Amino acid sequence: MAAEKSAGGKRAPSPALMKPVQPSPELAAIVGNEPIPRTEVTKRLWDYIKQKGLQDPKEKRMINADDKLRAVFGGKSRVSMFEMTKLVNQHLKPL
Repeated sequence: MAAEKSAGGKRAPSPALMKPVQPSPELAAIVGNEPIPRTEVTKRLWDYIKQKGLQDPKEKRMINADDKLRAVFGGKSRVSMFEMTKLVNQHLKPL
């Protein structure tokens, strides 16, 4: 097989993604203040986006920010999924 898979059939996450990181105060308002792995940051962020209905219904790749997300997105009210990853990374501090 080309890619290594774990018992569940999915690729095992990179060890770097599993290291806990400290969210900034702006991001902590969404994902919590405790150090968590990047994978969990992403999961909680998407849970928040879905719960609040912030994914654009016509353009699924676009996220419409509410006040909390606007603080994370540097004041932008609409970003793509790909831009969101870059902006969120600026709010994560390695431990």
